[in-house]
Amino acid sequence: MPPVSRSHPRFSPPHWAGRNYTLLTAATVITNLGSHGALIAAAFAVIEAGGDSGDVGLVAAARTLPLVLFLLIGGAVADRLPRHRVMVAANALNCLSQAAFAVLVLGGEPVLWQMMALTALGGTGQAFFNPASEGMLMSSVSREQAGRAFAFYRMAMHGAGIGGAALGGALVAALGPGWVLAVDAAAFALAGALRAFLDVSHIPRRPPGGGMLRDLLDGWREFTGRSWLWSIVAQFSVVVAVIGAAEAVYGPMVARDELGGAGPWGLVLGAFGAGTVAGAFLMMRWKPRRLLLAGTLCVFPLALPSAALAVPLPIPGLASVMFASGVAIEVFGVAWITALHQEIPEEKFSRVSAYDWFGSIAMVPLATALAGPVEGAVGRSTALWACAALVVLVTAAVLFVPEVRTLTRGSTTEAAGGTGAAGPAGSTGAAEATPPVPAPATAPTSAPAKAPALAANSLEDVPDPGPAGTS
Repeated sequence: MPPVSRSHPRFSPPHWAGRNYTLLTAATVITNLGSHGALIAAAFAVIEAGGDSGDVGLVAAARTLPLVLFLLIGGAVADRLPRHRVMVAANALNCLSQAAFAVLVLGGEPVLWQMMALTALGGTGQAFFNPASEGMLMSSVSREQAGRAFAFYRMAMHGAGIGGAALGGALVAALGPGWVLAVDAAAFALAGALRAFLDVSHIPRRPPGGGMLRDLLDGWREFTGRSWLWSIVAQFSVVVAVIGAAEAVYGPMVARDELGGAGPWGLVLGAFGAGTVAGAFLMMRWKPRRLLLAGTLCVFPLALPSAALAVPLPIPGLASVMFASGVAIEVFGVAWITALHQEIPEEKFSRVSAYDWFGSIAMVPLATALAGPVEGAVGRSTALWACAALVVLVTAAVLFVPEVRTLTRGSTTEAAGGTGAAGPAGSTGAAEATPPVPAPATAPTSAPAKAPALAANSLEDVPDPGPAGTS
């Protein structure tokens, strides 16, 4: 009897996961594994150098400031130059800054201004990376599979972030923060090498002419010409700011005074991360027809963590609330990036993404700076209830914008300036005042990708509560 040959099935990626998409996803997993651990390492590096909570805040602010200052320029550059080159250059800058930070910490006597300068370099790299990354991701998938592709990307990104934070915390305890920063530098180097192989031949070359200011104005017209776009970004400028204050400033204080300290707070944050993975998994299967309506309704649960901290709920209740808010923000994030992919012309992806990121995070430094004085004036519980109320109020307000309620999957709207907004598939635009017409499915993220900017707490991708960052 002839031998029976047994074939072993080989793993093959889904048909919608092309070369660029696979490279982008793999690189994002690598950087999120490193950068989420590096967030912990940077904080402990400051503390071990004799710093207090104010010094930790200064180092964090040093990263945020250049991110806000250079985002718009980064978006214009990413639409002018090949996006993968911008991403690789940004990764190289992040690699060098983290490597220098690691050497500084391992050397034994890091000084506060040195740590601030190096994290500022990292923020500058992120300002150029984020718009280019989101534009590259949106150009890597087709309309028909965009929603599923973006959901899987975000699930991989958040899963890596959870694993990176857990692994980073353990390595900081075992080896010290310097080695974790060194691992992060290596992760940026490897991710940059992968991104160097991205293929941009399918992206049309921009005609010569015009300058940076003209590019920014063109992106501004694209941004302001769509009421659904600027209104949701305005909404998230408040949502991201108050959630940042509630969870970055008040949350740890509530945990210290009422919940048992850093351990229980870490469990609560882990529940949020698990919720984001579950939400991304859900969006791989659910394709809401009214993208923005479904996404915006899922912003209301983001008020629950602030309310739960105001009570405060015991750990199981708070963890449940955080899990639910994680699911909700991912539903919004995937819906948001799908709408951007569908409505924004490909050659303007990065500039619009930059305005999205800028609007979503611009108020975060102010909100976190005012959190302490507000607590002193009205009390912590009242301040947290106010955070919850603001999320509900601005989210209810944005539902009065007709396009937020009526934009459907597969429909397109036309910017006020008369520019047709065709997605990568080249669909034609319909007048914005005309009710969107149902059509085939769509699109994707990295983030901002709105999972909005709540995701902007990571060193690199994603993002992404609200509009920007959805990573």
